[in-house]
Amino acid sequence: MGKVTGFKEFTRETPTRRPVVERVNDFLEVYQPIEREMVTRQAARCMDCGIPFCHTGCPVSNIIPDWNDLVYKDHWKDALRILQSTNNFPEFTGRLCPAPCETACVLGINEPPVAIKTIEQSIAERGFEEGWIVPEPAARSTGKRVAVVGSGPAGLAAAQQLGRAGHAVTVFEKADCIGGLLRYGIPDFKLEKRILDRRLEQLIAEGIRFETHAHVGHNVPVEDLRKDFDAILLAGGAEQPRDLKVPGRELPGIHFAMEFLPQQNQRNAGDRVENPILATGKEVLIIGGGDTGADCLGTTHRQKPRSVRQFEILPMPPASRSPLTPWPLWPLQLRTESSHEEGGLREWSIATTRFTGDADGNVRHLHAVRVGPPPKFEPVAGSDFTLDVGLVLLAMGFTGPVQNGMIAQLGVKLDARGNVETNSNYMSSVPGVFVAGDMRRGQSLVVWAISEGRKAAHALDRYLAGGQ
Repeated sequence: MGKVTGFKEFTRETPTRRPVVERVNDFLEVYQPIEREMVTRQAARCMDCGIPFCHTGCPVSNIIPDWNDLVYKDHWKDALRILQSTNNFPEFTGRLCPAPCETACVLGINEPPVAIKTIEQSIAERGFEEGWIVPEPAARSTGKRVAVVGSGPAGLAAAQQLGRAGHAVTVFEKADCIGGLLRYGIPDFKLEKRILDRRLEQLIAEGIRFETHAHVGHNVPVEDLRKDFDAILLAGGAEQPRDLKVPGRELPGIHFAMEFLPQQNQRNAGDRVENPILATGKEVLIIGGGDTGADCLGTTHRQKPRSVRQFEILPMPPASRSPLTPWPLWPLQLRTESSHEEGGLREWSIATTRFTGDADGNVRHLHAVRVGPPPKFEPVAGSDFTLDVGLVLLAMGFTGPVQNGMIAQLGVKLDARGNVETNSNYMSSVPGVFVAGDMRRGQSLVVWAISEGRKAAHALDRYLAGGQ
């Protein structure tokens, strides 16, 4: 695939990030525009490896070698056709996906892998530039009506697939704008919302109906959906945050990440924010070292704090791939995101023991201890310390979907982890009610949500056709 000797002639290249001093003063995407010549060189590096493990690394099973070869040969429109056959939103995954395909790249065994994610994003962007990405409404209607609850990546992917199959699809979103996690969870410096809006225009042109301020199980009765639609797809995400149950947790100034992040996206959109949570001029502590913590970190930098730290209870990962996660597995290793380049102090193996407040009752001190490795996380004797804090952001992940409201009213069965249980066809214990994304599999990646949405849509379409 690509150029026969390309992997010998060219090295790995990825887009450059804008200078830190520039990007921390705005919420524009951190990356510089991608040069097309660089993309062609990366496509040339794709090997004729025989068994493309990148397929198995990719949750949506992108046919990566094929579109790499087409890009190298300057057949970009054909590359887009193949890319969109497996991925509804490559412009999202090209920006947000951590690229498990690259960690499974055969070239990556002993060389830097092909920059697959960069090629994917470039194909999608050229598709929009050239006008190749257009609405694709169904040729005929099935007469069936489907309700999709949730407008994140799983819900949007499912809605588009179902709409193209000829079903009348209505997406219900409890917020005031469409997009779910893409709109309110992902900072603009990772995904400018014009990118999302551009794709939503396509879905609307394809006939997808969107209802905002529509909180199913609250102001939209579940009974109405059961009565008015032939099938329902739940794609509401895993919105229940993991809490930190220590003394002082209730003090003002301690917030979940998803209380903090959406507010900045709303401000960027020109919306008025009630009860603002701001890092400006404060000593900020972020508890949690994953992607959500990094998003909090980058947002905090742009709000100009006095200082910012990020604590993680797990030990510091190795600088390179751990032998415990050999190729082609997703590697355990230290990752430095753009937000980490911008400042702040990262520390590992720290457990919070309690918080205390100031004279006004606001959080003022964190009390913590250094701990040993998992699973016991035993405190290290004499390692207790106290830290001044003015804002604490809890970014420790999510425990599953919110169970009161819609889930409780539907009476769907939950699995041992608190997610909605389904059979192999993505149907819940309630006939005609399907589930996709984080609500079914737990907190995961945008690319997994798209994969889930597509597969659930396929199963739901078969159900409506009498195939289940």
